[in-house]
Amino acid sequence: MARLVEVATAGEIPVGGRKSTNIDDLEIAIFNVDDEQFYAVEDVCSHDSGPLGEGEIINTYEVECPRHGARFDIRTGKALCMPAFEPIEAYPVVCKDGKIYIEIDW
Repeated sequence: MARLVEVATAGEIPVGGRKSTNIDDLEIAIFNVDDEQFYAVEDVCSHDSGPLGEGEIINTYEVECPRHGARFDIRTGKALCMPAFEPIEAYPVVCKDGKIYIEIDW
């Protein structure tokens, strides 16, 4: 069953910013890429568990793992280049009343 979990307020994450959080042992990174368009992905590289929330955003929708340079699409979680070939989890984001929620299946 899916549930919405509040992770931040819109003002906490400026355009170009990000926030890492932990929800029930899930490491999640939330990105604000453009005019308050938020995306949330698993904050763990599928190659070697690197912290994606510390990675550089490239081409608006790609995050690069700071350890070995694997890239992931923050909209879908798809692995875009080696050394990663397994995707990461991407979570739907809902903005309501100035708050940011992610949808998690439990």
